[in-house]
Amino acid sequence: MNAIRIHQFGEPSVLKYEAMDDPSPGAGEVVVTARAIGVNPVDTYIRAGIYGPKTFPFTPGSDAAGVVEAVGAGVVGIKRGDRVYIYGALGGCYAQKILCKAQQVHRLPEKIGFEEGAAIGVPYGTAYRALFIRGGARPGETVLVHGASGGVGSATVQFARAAGMVVIGTAGTEAGRKLVLDEGAHHVLDHTRENYLEEIASLTAGRGVDVVIEMLSNVNLGKDLGILAKRGRVVVVGSRGPVQINPRDTMGKDSDIRGMSLMHADDAELALIHAAIVAGLENQSLRPVIGKRFALRDAAQAHDAVMAPGSYGKIVLIP
Repeated sequence: MNAIRIHQFGEPSVLKYEAMDDPSPGAGEVVVTARAIGVNPVDTYIRAGIYGPKTFPFTPGSDAAGVVEAVGAGVVGIKRGDRVYIYGALGGCYAQKILCKAQQVHRLPEKIGFEEGAAIGVPYGTAYRALFIRGGARPGETVLVHGASGGVGSATVQFARAAGMVVIGTAGTEAGRKLVLDEGAHHVLDHTRENYLEEIASLTAGRGVDVVIEMLSNVNLGKDLGILAKRGRVVVVGSRGPVQINPRDTMGKDSDIRGMSLMHADDAELALIHAAIVAGLENQSLRPVIGKRFALRDAAQAHDAVMAPGSYGKIVLIP
């Protein structure tokens, strides 16, 4: 098989397309033939050495979808030929065949294509954990998704709308704003326009928003604190650097800033998250959006694209 391998940290050019031996499953393990592979911003941080350390060489990636090729001893409920999506892998997902623990493999409903399946694991897991577990969002509350046109943002919009929340999304392009509305937001704002957050007052009758799901905290966190309702919460999903805020902005409203990483989800949370995801896929309240497609050998181009402004859906690699 072929896979992407990283032999040293660096720019996208360190992503090398190489031949490898096919994996074989041990006890409790599964091999999946990949049909599509998801690209996430966190993959670029790992490639650059921001997260680590890693033993070189390694294959990056946490998301994929495909067909089960082989199962190891002791695996129950999964068989050869099953359609599945993957969150996490023993050897990385940027590969034509992927070795996983059995618990990293989840049933992919028949109505969901493989490209959409590759857009599920990190984006939808992050969205669910940010919105419901860390954010504590409830039906009837108002949620601002700051950066709503990307993979995590569109997933958050879908979860929030299906749960009965008032949803406000932001996006930086006309196509992105249309996507946000199509995915269920009640209102959409252009976050490239100066003073765009002033519209929050009129959209909420002066009350502010209950929850902000924030994708770019180094730019927006200080502004988020000013638009919260009393006891509002900002959930930090993404940040590309430090930011200066005034802590007094949290005092007058008893508001919270809550960090969030999907990596901190324990087994019980992951079981809850993936049960909710599969149910949403089946009833079609969740609809993964694909933005761009690249061949697996062109993973470097995909890494450039996933960090470019104007995010739109999920970027996938085709093996």
